[in-house]
Amino acid sequence: MDKATFAAGCFWGVEETFRQLPGVVDTAVGFMGGTTANPSYREVCSGRTGHAEVVHLEYDPARISYDALLDAFWNCHDPTTLNRQGPDVGDQYRSAIFYHTPAQEAAARASKDRLEVAGRFRRPIVTAIEPASAFWRAEEYHQRYLEKRGAAACRVPGS
Repeated sequence: MDKATFAAGCFWGVEETFRQLPGVVDTAVGFMGGTTANPSYREVCSGRTGHAEVVHLEYDPARISYDALLDAFWNCHDPTTLNRQGPDVGDQYRSAIFYHTPAQEAAARASKDRLEVAGRFRRPIVTAIEPASAFWRAEEYHQRYLEKRGAAACRVPGS
């Protein structure tokens, strides 16, 4: 199994989107990219930890490619809004790809470049591409939140 980590706004809908992809074996929501060890949701929401809400996933590369995961990432949020997705505002809602290998970094940068050249979005893409750091799992009530409530994954049009 390989792993991938994405930040695309509130992690609840993003997790559900990835969970539905064949080849994604497991998902967990949590935090990455900040300075506080083992932060709570409340701490991250304060804006003082520097973490992004992320979905950390394990996937079977024989069943789904990293490029397919990138496509799902670009399609499930608006990568042109800085520190915001819909009504959620703050750096914890930023758009970011946290790569785990040099190959993931190259694929993420190439994917972003292709979208910029294609002009798919009316505004510049602000998605950060950063090395993965420590993943801090969010509290249990956040895990598979929408599944527990019978809600559908949110799909934000790619402006």
